[in-house]
Amino acid sequence: MLPIQNRLRHRRDFSRVYQRGTRLNSLALSLRAYSRVKQAHPPEESSHPVRIGFSISQKISKRAVIRNRIKRRLRAAFRQLLPRVQDGWDLILVVRPDAVECDYLEFLQQLEQLLAQANILHGN
Repeated sequence: MLPIQNRLRHRRDFSRVYQRGTRLNSLALSLRAYSRVKQAHPPEESSHPVRIGFSISQKISKRAVIRNRIKRRLRAAFRQLLPRVQDGWDLILVVRPDAVECDYLEFLQQLEQLLAQANILHGN
């Protein structure tokens, strides 16, 4: 599991990211990103940790076992990238239909590519 301060949990937070955030797509994932920090001042490290939420529809699979497996793989991939992600972002990963065939390494690669395109990873 992700630490509780890194989870996007409330409906209003999801709505804010969907309405105001930017969207980037890969083959199996769609990333929505919204910065909670004003760009004029650099964020303090502990004040605004990055938060992530996952959205997976029943259109992907009717079987909850498959949907939950995809979410577990995505959480593990994001947990590995978490130390490299800048603070102050709200992220939503929307799963696309091609994700059913993806394994952990493909999710890790696509997630890292999306975060790099959004300039959210340190060093990019």
